[in-house]
Amino acid sequence: MICFSRIDDRLIHGQVVTTWVNMYNIEQIIVLNDKIANDKTQKNILAMAAPQGIKVKAFPIEKFGEIIKTTEITRRTMLLFSSSVDVLTAVRAGVPIPSLNIGGMRYQEGRERLTKALAVTPEEKAAFKELLAGEMDITVQMVPNDEKINLKEVI
Repeated sequence: MICFSRIDDRLIHGQVVTTWVNMYNIEQIIVLNDKIANDKTQKNILAMAAPQGIKVKAFPIEKFGEIIKTTEITRRTMLLFSSSVDVLTAVRAGVPIPSLNIGGMRYQEGRERLTKALAVTPEEKAAFKELLAGEMDITVQMVPNDEKINLKEVI
C-alpha cells in the first residue's frame, strides 16, 4: 500500500526521512529512478541511509509501472523521486499517486526558484503543471512541522 509519495533530490537522508517514515508508519521505501535502479553502488548507499528496519528498493520507473499492475504492495510504502519529470513518467506508467509531497529540489544555475526548498527547470515546471492538471494534490513541505505550501499557489 502506497502511503506517501515524495520528491527530494537528496533522496534518503537522515532526519528528514526518519520523520516522514515515523509519521506514516512506513515499512519500505521504493526509489523510482532509472539511473539509481541500474547502479548497484547507489542502491547500497540508499539502503545504508535508510532508518533501521526499513526495506529499500529501487526500480526503473517504467518497470515499476508494469509491476504495480499485477503485484499488490502489501507493506506500508513510501515512493521517493528526485524530480517531477520522474513522477510524471510514473503516473503515465500507471503508478497511483493521488498526492505528492515536495521536500526539496535545490536551486542551482538554470533553475527557477519557486520557494525556499523548490527550484525547477522549465521541463520540471511543465511536468508539475501537467500533474496539477490531472488533479494531483501537491504540497511543498520539507518536514512535517513546516507549513504546507500548495504548489498551485507558487507555480
